Amino acid sequence: RLEIQNAKAANMPKDNVEAAIKRASGKDAADITEINYEGKGPHGIMVFVECATDNTNRSVANIKTIFNKNGGEMLPSGALAFLFDRKAVVSFDVTDELDMENTELELMDAGLEELEVNDGVAYAYADFTDFGALTSKVEELGIEIKKASPQRIPNNPQEFSEDQLTEIEELIDKLEDDEDVQAVFTNAE
Repeated sequence: RLEIQNAKAANMPKDNVEAAIKRASGKDAADITEINYEGKGPHGIMVFVECATDNTNRSVANIKTIFNKNGGEMLPSGALAFLFDRKAVVSFDVTDELDMENTELELMDAGLEELEVNDGVAYAYADFTDFGALTSKVEELGIEIKKASPQRIPNNPQEFSEDQLTEIEELIDKLEDDEDVQAVFTNAE
């Protein structure tokens, strides 16, 4: 349910959502493996790629090719794990009716570590293991979730110039376009 809500928030076409559900619940669903790849991109950016695939050989070849053709290289598995903290992130709109102080106190009972508000949107961060508790608590408070997902947050974000970010975004876009890629995380600030 949350994934459908996240897809709608990202303006994903209804046909794509239905195709993904059909693929995930089809006869081949048992053959899908979750696998992570790590790499270094242009200008030294560190990239963590989460995939779900029915063919790991195809996935590793595709990801490696994308890195190599875009000024990067793949790194051994586990090389970047220490650079990212796995967090549950839930976002929702801040409204006039919402008492943010009380909301923050309520969410602390569900594992909230940090609540950040940016441009009228609240981002609630908790440990990855508290994902279910945090999303349930937000819903229990009657707050409509915009997006809820596990994320890898860089623990030492790096700054890059606009020109560097343009090159980096090309790599990220190509990675995200691969059918097996579920999420891409970087250490860019």
